[in-house]
Amino acid sequence: MKNLTLSIRHETLYRYEKPVGYTLQLLRLTPRTEVSQRIQQWEIKTQGKRQSSIDAFGNSSDMLTLAFPHQEISIIASGLVEVQPPDRGRMPDNVSISPLAFTVPTRLTEPTETIREFSSRHLSAQPSSSQLIALAEAICSEVSYQSGATATESTADIALALGKGVCQDHSHLFIACCHTLGIPARYVSGYIDPGDVEHSASHAWIDVWVEETNYAGWVSIDVTHACLQSARYCRLAVGRDYESAAPIRGMRRGGGTESMSVNVKVRDIGR
Repeated sequence: MKNLTLSIRHETLYRYEKPVGYTLQLLRLTPRTEVSQRIQQWEIKTQGKRQSSIDAFGNSSDMLTLAFPHQEISIIASGLVEVQPPDRGRMPDNVSISPLAFTVPTRLTEPTETIREFSSRHLSAQPSSSQLIALAEAICSEVSYQSGATATESTADIALALGKGVCQDHSHLFIACCHTLGIPARYVSGYIDPGDVEHSASHAWIDVWVEETNYAGWVSIDVTHACLQSARYCRLAVGRDYESAAPIRGMRRGGGTESMSVNVKVRDIGR
């Protein structure tokens, strides 16, 4: 498959019932610098002040501060990213952090007894890429995709019990299964070119550490579609779970009731 150039526009609008006195938001809205993708053009437009940095996981981030009264915040991230199709989903890592950092369970990925039982039926101690795809298929069979069935704070165990969820839940459950055997797995937030079908362009998937005869490293798997990452994916951030890789997280003082709208458009400019 050839390289693709993805045109991406991600617009988030917050509105508040009353004036907000102070807002602090962490933005992970700049695509990662990786072997498989190259930013051709990128900008973030918003009010307030931003301070850029690179976190411990190699993610680009901006700390956004609004220290004046406001009743809405508009954040628009847009640009062009050239993506190279990874060979068999293999994802060379340019960050020196040990993969063992991604064997630590979090509140969202804690493996309960129910998850351990589910994992024991579908995962072995040293799984191949094909076995990991089979685990993704089993997760999708057990947890059907249903928008709105869960919330951002829902755990992997809640999604498994409900039998419903979204890409975030599929990814958390996959990571939790890997944690039962000490297999490194990390959460990926980003975008996917949906092609000609209706699909959420904002997406989440996972990287899992694989040790095969001729390869030891990360393999990137879209759990929701039970497939390897291709050139249709743009990677924003990696972390232990949604909370450490979310595109936007923050806090505010005042404002009353909040409403939020998100509009994401992704397309291959060569299509």
